[in-house]
Order: sequence, then C-alpha cells, then structure tokens
Amino acid sequence: MRNSSRQSNFLVGCNAQTKAEAILPLLYNSRVSRRCVALLLALLSCSAFSAAQSGRKATLSYKLLSVHVKGLHRYREEQIVRAAGLRLGQSATEADFKQAVAKLGETGLFNDVAYSYQYSTTGCNLDLQLTENDKLAPILFDNFVWFSDDELFRLLHAHLPLFEDHLPLGGNLSDQVSDALNAILAERKITGQAEYIRSGEMSGPVDTYVYKVTLHPIIIRNTDFPGAGPAEVPVLAAAAKALAGKDYLRSAMQPQEHFNFLPVYLSRGYLKANFSDAQAKIASDGPPTMVDVSFPVTPGIRYKLTGIEWAGNAAFSSDQLQKMVQLKVGEPANAVQLATDIESVQKLYGTRGFLAAHVNPDAAMDDSQATVHYTLRVNEGDLYRMGDLRIDGLADDAATRIATQWQMKKGEPFDDSYLKRFFESMYRDVTLSKSLNVVPKQTVNPTDKTVSVFLHFVPKH
Repeated sequence: MRNSSRQSNFLVGCNAQTKAEAILPLLYNSRVSRRCVALLLALLSCSAFSAAQSGRKATLSYKLLSVHVKGLHRYREEQIVRAAGLRLGQSATEADFKQAVAKLGETGLFNDVAYSYQYSTTGCNLDLQLTENDKLAPILFDNFVWFSDDELFRLLHAHLPLFEDHLPLGGNLSDQVSDALNAILAERKITGQAEYIRSGEMSGPVDTYVYKVTLHPIIIRNTDFPGAGPAEVPVLAAAAKALAGKDYLRSAMQPQEHFNFLPVYLSRGYLKANFSDAQAKIASDGPPTMVDVSFPVTPGIRYKLTGIEWAGNAAFSSDQLQKMVQLKVGEPANAVQLATDIESVQKLYGTRGFLAAHVNPDAAMDDSQATVHYTLRVNEGDLYRMGDLRIDGLADDAATRIATQWQMKKGEPFDDSYLKRFFESMYRDVTLSKSLNVVPKQTVNPTDKTVSVFLHFVPKH
C-alpha cells in the first residue's frame, strides 16, 4: 500500500528573559499539497469525508508511532516526550503537537523548539528539534529542614521530568518547581507555603534561585561545631549565642560562618580552616519547628610565622611599614591581625596622596613544617594632589576664615586623613560650630589626579 506523507513545521521563539507568565510567540507554517489531502481524506471515515465535502476543515488525528528529538545535551529523549505530554500509541492531532512544543518552550529551558512529522495509514512519526538554553542558575533550598537536598531533587524530578539542579533565568519552570514543592509539603502534611526569589548581587544578574517555606516558623534552638577543638569550642559558642531563637535560613548561616566563626581559626593560625554547609536537625516539630544547627569545621594545620618581607614599596621604607605589623616571628600567624595591619598601611599611604594603594599578602606555606612566610606586595598606584577648596553656606568673611585655617594647599599631595583632623582639632570658630553643621564632600578627578573638597554649611535644627 502506498503511504501518504504530510510535513508540518512549528517554531517556538524562546527568550530566556521572558517573564514566567508570558505566552511565548508561536510561528506556524504548514505546506500540504492538495493531492496528499485528497488521498488522506479518501482513507478517512465517511463522516470526515462528508464534513470535508461541506467545506468544514476536519481535525486530523494520527496514532503516534514514534518521537525523535535532536539537539539534546542535558536531557534524555524520554524526558522530553514526558514533559511535552506525549504518549506513544495514542492518537494525536496537529494541535497536540503545537501544544507540546509550546509546553517545552514556556519552561525557558530551550531557546528554539521546532517540529515536523510524517504520516501514513499506520500512524505518525514526530521529530522535534531543540536548542537548549545554557543560561541557568543553581537552586538553594533555604529552610526545607524536613528533607535533604538529594531527597528534594529526587522528589522534584518525579513531579517535573525536566527538573535538574539548575533553572533557566526566564520561563515558567521556576513556578512549576514552586508548585511541586507545595505539593510535596502537602503530601507530607507539612503546613506552610513554598515561595522563591531570584537572588543576585546588587544591580547584577540572577545567580541563585532561593526557595523557602513561609507561614511556618523554623527556629534555631542550639548550635554545635563538629570538628572543633576544645580550645575553640567556647569561643565559637560565644560567637553563635545570638543565633538562638532566630529564624533558620541556610542563606543566613553562610555569612555567620564567614564573618563570625572562620575568624576564630584565622586569628589562631589555622590559615586553611574550612566550614562545610550548616546542617539543621529537627529537635521538635510544630509549628514552630525547632532545629539544632551544626557547623562542621575542618581546622587544618596551625601555621607559625617565619618572616615577613615587603615588595613594591617606594614612598615608605620597609622598616617604616614593618613597624605597623604586629605579627611576631615564631608565633601562630594571626591572619585577622595581619588584615587589620594591612588596612592601616593602606591608610598611611592615603596620607601621602596614594589613595588607591593596595597591599596583597602572598603566603608561602610549608605544610611539612607548619610554617608560613609572607611577602607583602605593595601597589602604590597614582599620586593624587589637592585640588580646589570650595565653601558655601557662609558669609564671605566666615568663609575666608575657614579657608585661612585650611592648611593643605592646592597642588600638595592629598592627605586623605586631613578633612577629619581639620574638624576635630583645627577648626576653631566656636560661633559657627554651635549654629551650623558642615556637610563635607571630596571629589576625585582621575584624569588630572586631583581631589577637590567642598564644605557645605547648613543650619542646625
């Protein structure tokens, strides 16, 4: 028996930045010869033939024999078929194919989706052509304390065939994940609502999807530090005391580790100390749900200082700079104190006009001897000089008195500490200081390497 064929192409233009609720634009183009239509209609039922004769366009249905997908890198063919809502052996119309590729496109996972198909008296073979979207962001489950990450990933994948551990920056897959999480919570009879935010640096791109449970308090009861030594445990416990009674969020625990707990080790010479992700264990379930939070730590080697040398410095001698460093040879290398000392050195450079001076500590560690030697590399940068001094908000005679008291002259190396010292010890006009506040402003001109100072006086309220 001769087979007839029909080919139809359907294209979805997917934009990664499209809002989740937006319907993606669809472009449909069908090229069907009148001969193929006539042959197909001859094989259809009498009712369909009668409808065609009367001028109404019949909806053609085919038994779906196969689906082949091209362009896949992250996904398997069976994932695509399931996510598109297609099932082999069932009848499908061209409208079903259109809906299937629309569902794929609306997820945001694909930049382009196209299809074509061939049919015969036995059924239809469908071909999908996909272009995957590589603009994806990872997921953070912020307070789903009833599940491990692996368990949540497995449960979500069971609900959403195309779900992996990253989501596209556009499309509706992130909303589908939220709906699936709410279904999972309901299945476990856990009260609360799953919501998400797209997180990123200020004015920067989205770098993480953060999902959390709302309308269900999850409160920190106790903290502990697996891996910590007896000398560090009391200090860590004191640093963590303020967490008791606070809401538990993994995203809030990470700054605690970096800013409050890690310095305990860095100040004692444990230069490679590392905290793993915080782990919450349910102590009692409510709501509220009370959790005990563990902060696993690997202290590593405790390093002693063998020496410090300077490189790149010209404005100040190495001896001058070394006097500002409090670390002692033979003692544990206190990285926290070194950071404070380096900040003081950079401020010292600012008093000589080197406003962008930077000191980079280069640590040479000998693990076998548990020692460290620092080379402090100085990048002095450009020399900036005093520009204009402008004063407003005062009568001319008062402004003249202020300008006379200002000792840093135009063209001299700019002293970044002078403005503060001027109003602390050099500004002597008691009458003005009682009735007026001053709003100072420094403007850096990177082209001519000058700094102009504006002193704006306003009445006190």
